[in-house]
Amino acid sequence: MTGGDGDHQVAPEEAGERLDAFVSRRLGVSVGEARRRIEAGAVRVDGQRRRKGTTLAAGARVSIDSLAAAGVLVADPSAGVSLLYEDGSLIAIDKPAGMPSHPLRAGERGTAANAIAARYPECAGASEDPREGGLGHRLDTGTSGVLLAARDRAAWLALRAALRAPDCQKRYLAEVWGHPPGDGQISAAIGRRGRRGAKVQLDGGRNPLPAQTRWSVLTRRRDTSLLEARLHAGRAHQVRAHLAAAGFPIVGDDRYDPDFSSRPAADDPLPGTGLPRLHLHAAAVSFTHPATARPVTIEAPPPPWAGK
Repeated sequence: MTGGDGDHQVAPEEAGERLDAFVSRRLGVSVGEARRRIEAGAVRVDGQRRRKGTTLAAGARVSIDSLAAAGVLVADPSAGVSLLYEDGSLIAIDKPAGMPSHPLRAGERGTAANAIAARYPECAGASEDPREGGLGHRLDTGTSGVLLAARDRAAWLALRAALRAPDCQKRYLAEVWGHPPGDGQISAAIGRRGRRGAKVQLDGGRNPLPAQTRWSVLTRRRDTSLLEARLHAGRAHQVRAHLAAAGFPIVGDDRYDPDFSSRPAADDPLPGTGLPRLHLHAAAVSFTHPATARPVTIEAPPPPWAGK
């Protein structure tokens, strides 16, 4: 007999069956999927979490929740991403602009972490919060480019440390309004502000941390310039807030450009939304590999707006 999520009572003829086999048969799913739910805490026997090999007694009540209801990352193969790098410890993808890095709510789909879990389910168990899908860092929803994830907990901890180390360098491409000097830099601590920390404040806000962004002009256009921005560990919204503070906000930045509403309409809106595209791309990340201790650089191809 098969059923769905909810409460299932163990029949007399089912007594002595293993928990993983019971869940598999009752839901009509593979034993592997049943074990995933058990390990994620989505299965309880008489109100208590039990191991996959638990022997069931007649009359026991087995409660089965969906992974989404349990707050677990949902694999979503439809959230397509391009793979940039893979080894036994790490993977790297090219996150598209407009895709969130990971879900904020249980059951949310369409994020980079959902896409990673569909291809590398072990990544969901690597991070402390499974919804992060093993990500070692994040990119803003509007930012495209290199995004790294670990495949187990030890690699995740080591990756996070490697991305904070002094020898880590992140390189971004950004199209900004105006014509900054050929080379420049801005140093200003970055702290969170707002109810949920949705924006940052320079040299203020909550828990301000030191940050420095250096840039070089690659191409000057009529009203804008294409820059390469370089930084080390990276703070939330660092490139966006620093360049805006320097007087050169990024094209399509509705959060930090004070003149955003009066800018010309975007000629390359995000598909299906009509919203302006943020012209910021995480082009490369260089760091010490946490397993091999060798330097590695992972690059993402430039987006169309960077080649105009």
